[in-house]
Amino acid sequence: MALQIHEAWILLFVIPALVTPAAITHEDYPADEGDQTSSNDNLIFDDYRGKGCVDDSGFVYKLGERFFPGHSNCPCVCTEDGPVCDQPECPKIHPKCTKVEHNGCCPECKEVKNFCEYHGKNYKILEEFKPSPCEWCRCEPSNEVHCVVADCAVPECVNPVYEPEQCCPVCKNGPNCFAGTTIIPAGIEVKVDDCNICHCHNGDWWKPAQCSKRECQGKQAL
Repeated sequence: MALQIHEAWILLFVIPALVTPAAITHEDYPADEGDQTSSNDNLIFDDYRGKGCVDDSGFVYKLGERFFPGHSNCPCVCTEDGPVCDQPECPKIHPKCTKVEHNGCCPECKEVKNFCEYHGKNYKILEEFKPSPCEWCRCEPSNEVHCVVADCAVPECVNPVYEPEQCCPVCKNGPNCFAGTTIIPAGIEVKVDDCNICHCHNGDWWKPAQCSKRECQGKQAL
């Protein structure tokens, strides 16, 4: 009798060891409905065709209702065939537009450039200015600057000077010319040495003076 009891205890320890995890199947432990639903990758959405329209965020609009899909500023109307949206031909923005608003369906220019930029400075339309003593400029309605450069006449002297705020050089001592290395005034004969008397060409102040030799005073003294 004691031997039979000992064999029974051995069977109680051996039988659980023979039952491996592989032997337990899903049929033994059926999943609940929540677990079955989460394993399904195909999400099901309501069908609003013919009944409404859905925007990008999932909001549903009724038939005949106006809405703005996504980031668009052009309105759409919900119909049985889906959204019908405005697609107007927007006018081109002026190339000199400095302020554009996008509140409506089409972008709108609110401010056009009304000045000219020249050498880092801004000038009003039709404003006249002198960037240098020899330049006269004006800001045109086209926002472009048109300039005229003064055409200076040839000075009537060989030593002209530039005065402040004046474009063209001036002859402070009047017309003159060179007689060798000596500057002589125009209009009179000038004795440049003991033997030569010179005078400037009429009108050709850049040419050397015309000189004529006279009897040298030094020879007469000898």
